[in-house]
Amino acid sequence: MAKYKNLIVWQKANELALKIYKLTEDFPKKETFGIVSQIRRAALSVPTNIVEGYGRKTKVELSRFIDMARGSLAETEYLLEFSKELGYIKTDISEIRSLIEEVSKLLWNFQKGL
Repeated sequence: MAKYKNLIVWQKANELALKIYKLTEDFPKKETFGIVSQIRRAALSVPTNIVEGYGRKTKVELSRFIDMARGSLAETEYLLEFSKELGYIKTDISEIRSLIEEVSKLLWNFQKGL
């Protein structure tokens, strides 16, 4: 098993990406190559940047990838809210919002601890 899988920050980021993928399954088909693609890439970029950074040789490089993960998380949060405003999300997303906040704190603390 890859050691990054032991990281709580990766586990939560992975959970978020899965939730975003499932949430966007019901978006309008016309958005398949628009907002669906964009939000999925942003959400998946959070755990993949953690993985890539973890695979690097230095803490400086890892920190740089954590910065990118934080940027992707912010993009995910914005696109989620934008989708809600467009009416594409009709369900309660408070759990996903809480998960975004948790991942944000975990990323920040993980980076500070490097």
